[in-house]
Order: sequence, then structure tokens, then C-alpha cells
Amino acid sequence: MSKDQYLRMVEQTGEEIDWERCPPEWEDFPESIETTMNIFNGLSDRIYPEIGYIGKDFNNLETLFKFNHVTEQLEKEWIFELLLHLDSDTIAKSQRQIKAEYDKIKKK
Repeated sequence: MSKDQYLRMVEQTGEEIDWERCPPEWEDFPESIETTMNIFNGLSDRIYPEIGYIGKDFNNLETLFKFNHVTEQLEKEWIFELLLHLDSDTIAKSQRQIKAEYDKIKKK
């Protein structure tokens, strides 16, 4: 459900808007979040058979900073911190998926 759909639904039902339940749109986030997502998606994945996703390859990070016009050191540090958080979450998700598949095969 998009933010627009949620707001129309709330308007039709006469409920009050619960901003905690309202799905965000890109314009609701600071520009640094959009830049971080662009850089994260531009980094190569490191994936190995039977191990799964082991993280992003950060070798091209400086090039992606330049491409996305990130020049200030504080902004680079903030975006790098966000990238590490996203990478950590993606690694954990991959490990859970592989464990679930392994457990499924083990039960057979």
C-alpha cells in the first residue's frame, strides 16, 4: 500500500491518520537516505555458493561517492555508517534464508 492509498483509505473510513502506520514515500526521507540507497544498489554483491551473501564489495565506494556528488567528509562518514547497517541487515537476512532452506532439506 502506498502513502496515497493509505491516506485515501483513512479519508473514506473517517479514521484519524496514524502516521506510524502510514507507508513513507521517498520524499519523506532526507536526501542522504536516497543517496545511500543509490550507492548501496551500485555496490557489487559478494555471494558464494552454500555460504550465500557475505556483504557488499566496497572497492568502488569512492567512485560512487563522486558519481553521487558526495564530497564532504562528514556526509561520507554518515553514508558509510548507513551502508554498513544496510549490509549487516542483508547479511543477516541471507543467513536466515540459508538456514531455513538447510533446515527444510534436513527434515526430508
